[in-house]
Amino acid sequence: MECQECEKRSATLHFTQVINGHKTEVHLCEYCAQEKGYMNNGEHNFSLHSLLSGLFNFDSAPSLSGSQSTSYNPKNSLQCEKCEMTYHEFTKTGKFGCANCYTTFNEHLHPIFRRVHSGNTKHDGKIPKRAGDAIHLRKTINEHKVKLKELIQNEEFEEAAKARDQIRELEKKLRNDRDGDS
Repeated sequence: MECQECEKRSATLHFTQVINGHKTEVHLCEYCAQEKGYMNNGEHNFSLHSLLSGLFNFDSAPSLSGSQSTSYNPKNSLQCEKCEMTYHEFTKTGKFGCANCYTTFNEHLHPIFRRVHSGNTKHDGKIPKRAGDAIHLRKTINEHKVKLKELIQNEEFEEAAKARDQIRELEKKLRNDRDGDS
């Protein structure tokens, strides 16, 4: 692949940026990448450490004057009781000092998780295809049970009876599937 900038040399660096669902890819040679500021002195700026540090330090950027703000920030004073790691050290390294750090810094981690996971803080995971049918059925049954409780609380008994029948039908299907596999 040819460098998109100079169109002379082979592209050795490939950058992908996604902003608001719009994907942009840039393919540059090492010289043009350095010229455009993607690299400094031949070293790549895009290590995993710098990526994670950038995510953690979203509120600790230097001020316009070039010096760090000296105002009181509660995050700067947070410190783990067991390993004595501070929140500031955690944001620099991207690693916890011990298991207790997670509890100590817990309230400041959710914004980071939301940022890393596109707004989500809960991971549901994937269901393996081989065992997926039974898991999907159980999940659907549980959803119907929650719906049934809501309908009963709202005194919508006709809809509740329909939901109950659906639950029974799904449970029967689950039993039949289980009996058929053995």
